[in-house]
Amino acid sequence: MALVLRLSAPSRRRVSVCVCVTVRERQRACAGEMAMHFVLSTGAKMPSVGLGTWQSAPGAVGDAVYAAVKAGYRHVDCARDYGNEKEVGLALKKLFEEGVVKRQDLFITSKLWCDHHAAEDVPEALNQSLDDLQLDYLDLYLIHWPFGLKKGTSLFNPENYVLPDIPSTWGAMEKLYDAGKARAIGVSNFSSKKLSDLLAVARVPPVVNQVECHPGWQQTKLHSFCQSSGVHLTAYSPLGSSGTAWVNSNVLEEPVIVSVAETLGKTPAQVALRWNI
Repeated sequence: MALVLRLSAPSRRRVSVCVCVTVRERQRACAGEMAMHFVLSTGAKMPSVGLGTWQSAPGAVGDAVYAAVKAGYRHVDCARDYGNEKEVGLALKKLFEEGVVKRQDLFITSKLWCDHHAAEDVPEALNQSLDDLQLDYLDLYLIHWPFGLKKGTSLFNPENYVLPDIPSTWGAMEKLYDAGKARAIGVSNFSSKKLSDLLAVARVPPVVNQVECHPGWQQTKLHSFCQSSGVHLTAYSPLGSSGTAWVNSNVLEEPVIVSVAETLGKTPAQVALRWNI
């Protein structure tokens, strides 16, 4: 299982940690080892530790990306809806110009927002992300959510919602994969049913499903389905979403997590991450 960790820090930085669920990787985890990358069904290698950019404050996300890559991170998780891909792109450009890394050293993910689900709008959305990130291709491109919005509208008005046509959207995603602009394609926030429906019609199967998953929301059924279907599960917010206004729980304050942490002499965050591993 892959993890995307959002820290409740002033900068709203998020770290993604990808953790495999094969028997071999569980054995390695128990032995204190951690995989450095995971091989997707396309053969692409996705680094196991990365930086997420959701809720990163303006002016902070670029510094976070720059510092993270200099510190050794090679996986950056972005999205058009986060509103900060231009700043991320400037940081990437600086890293390339300074010779810190080459483009092929990094694994960059972005996501298709819900108001660009129409087949003719999908290439436009990807091209905009590529322009803002100052890249020629993405390593992974995800459908952000399995619902649609009228183009150019927000999700806060019920009248803006439209019936999704995921097969049509996915067909456009497949063309981006064929063209090499997205070297792998996948989905985010898809249930077992929605993922099953997509797999039934996909010419190019999704390689990743990114969802929220942590000790308080274990996603057991979805996790098992992804394993059996060859889809790599990415769990974002493995420490919970306590920094999000509409979430009322805090995984790091759960009595069981706190008790285990005290017993082992670890932090609640370490316990939650170990649970995911």
